[in-house]
Amino acid sequence: MLGKIIGGIAGKRIAKHVSGVDQTGGAIAGVVAATVLRRFGLAGIAAAALGGYAAKKIAEKRRSGKPS
Repeated sequence: MLGKIIGGIAGKRIAKHVSGVDQTGGAIAGVVAATVLRRFGLAGIAAAALGGYAAKKIAEKRRSGKPS
């Protein structure tokens, strides 16, 4: 229960920085992410972190290639 609350709060705050996602959608995504990661265990958390890092690097690379 506490994990879902923390996930919801974190998702709401993250949604403030992501275009196209409102705070309610971010809170729901945070709750879902907390539940899914708990079921995946340590391997799932590590895979999600690695995937997020890779996605961030790809996005940064695409942004830097575009003219300002």
